[in-house]
Amino acid sequence: MASVCLRNVHKTYLDKAHRRETPAVRDLSLNCEDGEFLVLLGPSGCGKTSTLRMIAGLENINSGTVHIGDQCVNLLSPRERNIAMAFENYALYPPLNVRENLIFPLKARGCPPDEIEKKLKSIVDILELGDILDRRPGELSGGQQQRISLGRCIIRDADVYLLDEPLSHLDSELRLRTRGELKRIHALYRRTMIYVTHDQLEALALADRIAIMNDGTLQQIGAPREVFEQPVNLFVAGFIGEPPMNFIDGKVLTEDDAFYFAPKDSKIRIPLPVQQDSLRGRNIASEIVFGIRPHHLSLGREGDLPNFNARVEGYESLGEEGVLEVDVCGIPLIVLTEPDLHIKGGDEVLVSLDVSAVLLFDKESGRSLPQGSATN
Repeated sequence: MASVCLRNVHKTYLDKAHRRETPAVRDLSLNCEDGEFLVLLGPSGCGKTSTLRMIAGLENINSGTVHIGDQCVNLLSPRERNIAMAFENYALYPPLNVRENLIFPLKARGCPPDEIEKKLKSIVDILELGDILDRRPGELSGGQQQRISLGRCIIRDADVYLLDEPLSHLDSELRLRTRGELKRIHALYRRTMIYVTHDQLEALALADRIAIMNDGTLQQIGAPREVFEQPVNLFVAGFIGEPPMNFIDGKVLTEDDAFYFAPKDSKIRIPLPVQQDSLRGRNIASEIVFGIRPHHLSLGREGDLPNFNARVEGYESLGEEGVLEVDVCGIPLIVLTEPDLHIKGGDEVLVSLDVSAVLLFDKESGRSLPQGSATN
């Protein structure tokens, strides 16, 4: 195993139609520690797969350096980097059956037959492939092919394991089970893994740390709980979390040495106790974005929390929870509730808001405002 270090990596692709170069990755610097499970997360086209392919040596970089362990690998071929990779598009050998596909990288490296059989049994048991070992890829479903691609990757003894959307074609039950097995494999062997996905729930479940990308730029890197609770900007706050965070535009007002958030075009005022220290001395005339996650809103009166009358716009019961859409004085909000509420559009409800969980963002830059301690 080894660490992976990228320093000021830049990658462009030639846009032949417009005769110009289009940036895919912009000045990217990040570290994946030895034995770490790092997830590259972001929307389609954000540069995460290009980053993975540069680490693998499948794409050249325009500038910057890639180190695996203590060695700069910019000029090394993929084979010389001792990496293993699972692709989203399977990349299996059609003439070979499942067993032969799985053990191909071991045979290519001259592993002893008894070692090959031992590793094969372990992977077959983990990914539940025992009943299809004699079949060829063309006879298998997309989900089965993807499990084989994943198995062929992790069967190897590599320094770094690179996984590009390896669960995307699995059904929900198998995806959940395979995700658990990946987590167990990593915990057992502490292999260095870099995993690409656009699924933020997958990232939160698997990662030691998550590197969130957008438009080729690293937005934030941190532990799952950190990026969820302390997003550095509006993009991260909106991308992480399901249902997504509620955002309200407005300004901060001060009265009797206390601060309140005043939503745009609304007469309601929301107290901001936890932000008081960070707002002192700030130009409070500037526009602010107020953010609160749906699970920090609740129906009914909750202790001393501020509450507001709201009109129900819609409701979905999702089995273990409900998603309620309400309108508070013209402000649309999503509230996470218990399931199977007897509620319908047009009903009047009371919504309480946990102000201790509020996040504030600068409207112009999108950056989060530092959290201050509460002031009484």
